[in-house]
Amino acid sequence: MNDYGPDLFKDTASYYTRYRPLYPSSLIRYLVDKFSLHGEGRLLDLGCGTGQLALRFTDWFEEIIGVDTELEMLDEAKLLSQYNRVENVSWQQGRAEELFNDWGSFRLIMMAKAFHWMDRESILEVLYHSLDDNGGIAVIDTFNEQQEPLPWQQKVEEVVKRWLGDERIAGKSTYKHPQERHEDVVKRSSFKDVKRQVLPSYSITWTVDSILGNLYSTSYASKRLFRDNLERFEDDMKSALLEIEPTGVFTEDLSVSVITAFKKEADLR
Repeated sequence: MNDYGPDLFKDTASYYTRYRPLYPSSLIRYLVDKFSLHGEGRLLDLGCGTGQLALRFTDWFEEIIGVDTELEMLDEAKLLSQYNRVENVSWQQGRAEELFNDWGSFRLIMMAKAFHWMDRESILEVLYHSLDDNGGIAVIDTFNEQQEPLPWQQKVEEVVKRWLGDERIAGKSTYKHPQERHEDVVKRSSFKDVKRQVLPSYSITWTVDSILGNLYSTSYASKRLFRDNLERFEDDMKSALLEIEPTGVFTEDLSVSVITAFKKEADLR
């Protein structure tokens, strides 16, 4: 597993809050039904980022803990929870391997667009022993390797590569998506009743500014990577996108996939 260093998402948190698409309410409903949530027990959001997803479960658990390695993300999460007057959420900085002895057990552990950054086999073993007997995990993603990029998305990728190079920067290293599917890794673990569900797609509307903001929320195109070329990069991106769509409005259909798994077989829960 790559060591990406401490600056993987440096200076991205404020953009993450403002420009990352929110997950649809269908995801919340699906997890509430799947794990029979009734406002009891505890939730762990591992790789919680700025906490937007965790905060949508405050009515469904007695306590929520969000864990992330990035202090800037957690500072943003604290601001969001204070703004929304949420009192049953706390935020911890660190890695699961370092914290699990102190965090107790959970009804549900979720990882949303974060599992690919982790040592998946090791993390699953830690999480298995961090669950209540009736508990389980949810691996959430919008990555679809079979979906062809839209023309405007291809253009965005082309412009980013023009300024930052062909390899996807990730902290002090470069990123390669895992070869083995998340689902297959979970199936090889101690977890039972592994299922993958793709939720109905939903539409996202983008503008040139929100496309740029979303890029600045990522590890591979954060503002700091462009150094003195930021203004020229933005001009290049804007002209390239407006050439494709003069209105400056772009749409994308997203679908959320959810891998769920339980500590015990259904008849033992």
